[in-house]
Amino acid sequence: MAIHGEWILFTLMTIWCVESKYMVYNTTSKIVPGKLNVHLVAHTHDDVGWLKTVDQYYVGSNNSIQGACVQNVLDSIVPALLADKNRKFIYVEQAFFQRWWRDQSETVQEIVKQLINSGQLELINGGMCMHDEAAPHYIDMIDQTTLGHRFIKQEFNITPRIGWQIDPFGHSAVQAYLLSAEVGFDSLFFARIDYQDRAKRKDEKSLEVVWRGSKSLGSSAQIFAGAFPENYEPPNNFYYEVNDDSPIVQDDMELFDYNVPERVNEFVAAALSQANITRTNHVMWTMGTDFKYQYAHTWFRQMDKFIHYVNQDGRVNALYSTPSIYTDAKYATNKAWPLKTDDYFPYADIINAYWTGYFTSRPALKGYVRTMSAYYLAARQLEFFKGKSKSGPNTDYLADALALAQHHDAVSGTSKQHVANDYAKRLSIGYEKAAKVVETSLASITRSSSKTDSGSPVTKFQQCLLLNISYCPASEVDLSNGKNLVVVVYNSLGWKREDIVRIPVIDENVIVKDHGGNEIKSQLLPLQKASLAIRNYYSMAYLGKSPSVTPKYWLAFSASAPPLGFNTYFISSRKRKETTIAAPSKNHVVYGSKGKQKDVIKVGPGNLKLVYSANQPKLIGYISSRNMIKESVRQSYSFYSGATDKQQASGAYIFRPNGTYSTKPDDQASFTVLRGPILDEVHQRINSWIYQVTRVYKDKEYAEFEFTVGPIPINDGIGKEVVTQISTPMKTNKTFYTDSSGRDFLERIRDYRKDWTLDVNQPVAGNYYPINLGMYMKDDNKELSVLVDRSVGGASIKDGQLELMLHRRLLQDDGRGVAEALNETVCVLNKCSGLTVVGKYYLKIDPLGEGAKWRRSFGQEIYSPFLLAFTEQEGNGWTNSHISSFSGMDPSYVLPDNVAMITLEELNDGKLLLRFAHLYEVEEDKDLSVMASVQLQKIFAHNKIIKVTEMSLSANQGRAEMEKKRLVWKVEGSSEEAPEVVRGGPVDPATLVVELAPMEIRTFVIDFE
Repeated sequence: MAIHGEWILFTLMTIWCVESKYMVYNTTSKIVPGKLNVHLVAHTHDDVGWLKTVDQYYVGSNNSIQGACVQNVLDSIVPALLADKNRKFIYVEQAFFQRWWRDQSETVQEIVKQLINSGQLELINGGMCMHDEAAPHYIDMIDQTTLGHRFIKQEFNITPRIGWQIDPFGHSAVQAYLLSAEVGFDSLFFARIDYQDRAKRKDEKSLEVVWRGSKSLGSSAQIFAGAFPENYEPPNNFYYEVNDDSPIVQDDMELFDYNVPERVNEFVAAALSQANITRTNHVMWTMGTDFKYQYAHTWFRQMDKFIHYVNQDGRVNALYSTPSIYTDAKYATNKAWPLKTDDYFPYADIINAYWTGYFTSRPALKGYVRTMSAYYLAARQLEFFKGKSKSGPNTDYLADALALAQHHDAVSGTSKQHVANDYAKRLSIGYEKAAKVVETSLASITRSSSKTDSGSPVTKFQQCLLLNISYCPASEVDLSNGKNLVVVVYNSLGWKREDIVRIPVIDENVIVKDHGGNEIKSQLLPLQKASLAIRNYYSMAYLGKSPSVTPKYWLAFSASAPPLGFNTYFISSRKRKETTIAAPSKNHVVYGSKGKQKDVIKVGPGNLKLVYSANQPKLIGYISSRNMIKESVRQSYSFYSGATDKQQASGAYIFRPNGTYSTKPDDQASFTVLRGPILDEVHQRINSWIYQVTRVYKDKEYAEFEFTVGPIPINDGIGKEVVTQISTPMKTNKTFYTDSSGRDFLERIRDYRKDWTLDVNQPVAGNYYPINLGMYMKDDNKELSVLVDRSVGGASIKDGQLELMLHRRLLQDDGRGVAEALNETVCVLNKCSGLTVVGKYYLKIDPLGEGAKWRRSFGQEIYSPFLLAFTEQEGNGWTNSHISSFSGMDPSYVLPDNVAMITLEELNDGKLLLRFAHLYEVEEDKDLSVMASVQLQKIFAHNKIIKVTEMSLSANQGRAEMEKKRLVWKVEGSSEEAPEVVRGGPVDPATLVVELAPMEIRTFVIDFE
């Protein structure tokens, strides 16, 4: 202890004998008119999963993969900002911020609130994640943004002003007008646009634009949008994380390597260089990148010095800033900006490197996300009808899991495999919790207080998430003992709806009755060997056990359900008529049989017929007697060989084909037609790893294609990207149409870009676009539409042809950071094989101008399929003790055909969050592209509404308040005011009628008595 004390005394004496050189840096600078202002925006970009899982990134574990700890970032920022009131920082990802916030003491929380109120810490973008813009559906984008925005409002009473989509790989029109303008943002910033587009925009000083993403909403939903000059990082030589190699500002003249003049000169040169490609006297420097500021002082110390010495130099003005300050500065210049319409897809960062592979990467995860999205929508409705439980099961976990899944390395398919597994695991846990909500809600709603003895047991429902692999224990039950299988069919749409329900059963002697006790038409379809093989393998892989029984048939029957309601059906044991058991038809063809060249097979029990060649059993024609359409149509499979060269390989992000190969039939190829009164099925074994079932329904005017692709073989050393093509003689003039995030349709022209003259170096990959809802093409007489059940990549590489990429399995990494080949496998008993994907797409041909009705209405049905719940009942007493039919709305009311209810959610304070979406664009349909009206009193016939408040899209501020604050930007070449856009008017509290104009989405918070 004595030695230690002497050391302290010696140290103190030494300090006292040395003159203090403490330096106070002047960081007080504000915007200086007439000078070039360099806005230093301190930021970190924190992926909510990529190379590590979201939790690993937060706590800083698994650092052998990547040294990143978000907890350190946020811990470090607070004292760094407190050290100088002029310093500023922005933070984006609420999934991380909310984790951190919950861990803080009240004292720290109070300090953070003060930093936010003073503008030193700004929460921007504000969603749970920085969502992708190609793969997510617009409903999911809204939901995840709402989760973040409402938390920020509740905790800090602020509304984010800025869109900050700096890392997604291309940018959608829906992001611009819906997820930016309609949530109240004043601007939107991003980094990734095509390298050819960027070069032209630099030359023209048009990186910053006014973006009108919607032709329907026009200037009423425009946004000031800026693409960064290179990326979202600082200029070269200005990185200051610990151990970064950029030169620091060494300003101690008593030490070697004093470099203030050199560093100031380099700063000024970089600023002037950026000014040469930017309009006005304001440029933004993004001072940060992925997972930076883990020791924030290293960044702020250098920025303090730069601001101090650069401003002493006087050639330019440097200041601590935020995107909000930068946006206000741009707006204050009162300049007119170039106009941008359409979107920023596809994106290539260099020659031969189109980021269009991720439109399809991890198709099973993409399908799972879409399935859970629809389930979440329905579960929230049922949760509201019963009443949200604060203590019991609720839908909150699924909400969080789905929000994370929208991240630009999640549903995009561009994370490492263990991270993709983590996203799926979270969705699975969320589903289990939400399933309890659905089951208890249905038990409560079906339990009639007037009919049911209060002492009787509560009904226990089961659900079947694995119906896609023919696995449903709830329906695979023995009914010969007199029990009934009760099937509750819930419809989450606002319209009455009829659809075909298909469930696996173990016995052919079953019939179906409706809730009135009437037997209804049903059909049995033998379960094929291919389906059973998938079922057995994947039930073992996912559940760890083999199924205890083997179903023999699919039971198909037509079910209807009222809007926001259910009907009940009963399946019981009774001998069927043989005519309703579909067997291979007499004219089924096995591949290679000697049919005559002119022989054809027509398939379809109703107005629609698909025509197949008997000689080479392939689809050759489409006939609709209702629409008087007769068209030559061919459907085929092929694959692109993924490039593997070192310059640029095909991988999780990038699609770079190295040749096209048609799939050749092998000795397993087969062709079978099953016919019946409800539907016909065509089963085609294309080869050993592609199987297809095509369904044509009696009362439907479209064809359904169910594909099973995998395991994709790689024993030849070739990665494969599997596509299907629909080919016709239609003259389409290089033009086709794809949806934007499931919403507006945009015109695409092969080998063409509206904003610049395209240098074509990848004629296939460079013409791929993201598909969420569907795509279509048209000629002078008709239009052919294809709708999808998940996000995929699509193109029209030849006139008259549409192409969808269904699955990818590749052997090389594409060099964009994930450092892993996209080679998904599934393992059973330590034996692994490539992932098999089961999915669907749908085909319809309409007279010109009439296809939108199907794309929009059936598109909603694909997104929101029936929700099925099962239970068993002794005898026939269900209808005496339970409610068998229910609608959450007035039974006489349905929503208009052009309106969908996309949110019905009870909030934690008991209020209701409600959203309606108009489904049509202006001039899209002659009947339905019109103003629509919704009667709230009819929708909530069982509740008394006392207040209706219209909100911004993300429900964090009143709509009127948001509109008052909106910045109105001038557009170049526009001497007159933009034409006024018609929107729905205010809701009259007396009539409670909501109007919706084409493409309008309106959001309300409702108080009930």
